[in-house]
Amino acid sequence: MIVLNLHCRHEHRFEGWFASVDAFDDQKARGLLSCPICNCGEVSRLPCGPRIISSARACGDDADESIAAVQNLLREAVKAIARDSENVGERFPEEARKIHYNESPARSIRGTASLRETRDLLDEGIVVLPLPVPPSEETH
Repeated sequence: MIVLNLHCRHEHRFEGWFASVDAFDDQKARGLLSCPICNCGEVSRLPCGPRIISSARACGDDADESIAAVQNLLREAVKAIARDSENVGERFPEEARKIHYNESPARSIRGTASLRETRDLLDEGIVVLPLPVPPSEETH
């Protein structure tokens, strides 16, 4: 996996992750790339310097530490969300609508919703953040 620095015709800069430079070239040729900012399909690579890793062991250690750090940050974020919100359980779609349409007081809520219910809420313009929380970590 490589990370390439990219930009569009409008000079928006962003990163793209690819299996190889050939994979980038293939996706570009097939018109599969677009700027995440303006959706422009004219995407090019920016020059970048090589990253040299002195040993495979060092890379593995760094990767393991990075993964563990991200997992800890996510776990803490989930705990903070659970602590600072009301659990409305399966009534989540109903309560989210009531809050959105000013039929209930504005507050942070959490609960469960099916994929279809989540899509319906988003289609209505109701901002929700699906967050996978293992049952053992759910705070009531």
